[in-house]
Amino acid sequence: MTAQIISGTQLSQQIRADVARRAAALKAQGRQPGLAVVLVGEDPASQVYVRNKVKACAEAGMHSLLEKYEASMSEADLLKRIDELNNDPKIHGILVQLPLPKHIDPQKVIESISPRKDVDGFSTMSAGELMSGLPGFRPCTPYGCLKMIESTGVSLRGKHAVVIGRSNIVGKPMALLLLQANATVTICHSATPDLAYHTRQADIVVAAVGRRNTVTGDMIKPGAIVIDVGINRGEDGKLYGDVDFDSAKEVAGYISPVPGGVGPMTIAMLLVNTIESAERT
Repeated sequence: MTAQIISGTQLSQQIRADVARRAAALKAQGRQPGLAVVLVGEDPASQVYVRNKVKACAEAGMHSLLEKYEASMSEADLLKRIDELNNDPKIHGILVQLPLPKHIDPQKVIESISPRKDVDGFSTMSAGELMSGLPGFRPCTPYGCLKMIESTGVSLRGKHAVVIGRSNIVGKPMALLLLQANATVTICHSATPDLAYHTRQADIVVAAVGRRNTVTGDMIKPGAIVIDVGINRGEDGKLYGDVDFDSAKEVAGYISPVPGGVGPMTIAMLLVNTIESAERT
């Protein structure tokens, strides 16, 4: 068996085309969706991520406001600027790129963003809405993973899903989204004694630990759906996921690649959250 590839690149293009259609409809009514992206400091990876997000906004027909600040910017000044963006009717989503300089408390910054504009889905309010099953913004990466799983056409009802990783950004919200889809969910992490025991029982595996080759082909149930969230730079300079792709694809039914998998979907779901915010106003 060779797994079918879940192309995040192709799926994200479909989603972005739908967002562009919805943005055009709003623009025809005199309302252009707007996303503010705030970058503090000179982190090279962050600059790439921010550039990709702004480009995606423009391609979808959205207004994007990119604000870059020196790493020396004070926390008070950043919070003041976020408050101004909260009150700007042309801005429907606010994203502050992480990581922030060490003198700035990231959680304080996240909580300062209006829940109506928290399109990253990182705030305590957004987390609570997800936990309670209420409408709200879902964190973009796990939201994109769920769309990739759904794209296989396999019903999640009653399926056993194993999420590897317990971060607030991916692992925990991923588990909650799978629960809402009626899957039975196991969360594994660094203190789990026998990871393979759990993954071999799983119909769905979502690997999000940031360690190359955490999951190998012999750890996968034949026919399982495998979503690889990891991004690891190898000694050869290439990007690798948390899953050993070559061995896993010979066992899995569906598998996402790295690169070209979860990454494009994260940006696509950011656009979805932003357009939904604009449609609500």
